Amino acid sequence: MRQAFAHEAVLVLEPDADIRAPGAAITVALCGHWDHHPPCPLAAHHTQTERVGDLVQLRTLFAAEPDAEGLVRQRINETLSGGELLGPDGTVTRWRLRFSGPSEVTAEEADHAKRLTRT
Repeated sequence: MRQAFAHEAVLVLEPDADIRAPGAAITVALCGHWDHHPPCPLAAHHTQTERVGDLVQLRTLFAAEPDAEGLVRQRINETLSGGELLGPDGTVTRWRLRFSGPSEVTAEEADHAKRLTRT
């Protein structure tokens, strides 16, 4: 049975760079492409981003079988460490990873997490 997990990361991203690119890269890592039909094959997920100066904070909420948690986190870490995404318009967005690791699902995320476990 799927369980909800959270993963957070901090990136350095140029001020004019597309803030959505790292989240799209996570979707590519987990689903094969950012434009796919549901459900997500490995882990239903949602990534939220917030820019704070030159830094971007990412928070990925995902639902997966407990034995797949490590694989999901590995793919997130690898894609964020890769530091770039080629967008649909041919633009390459680059970033530098500062931190990436597990986090607890917050009380505010509980409803969303429950929905993800059902997808």
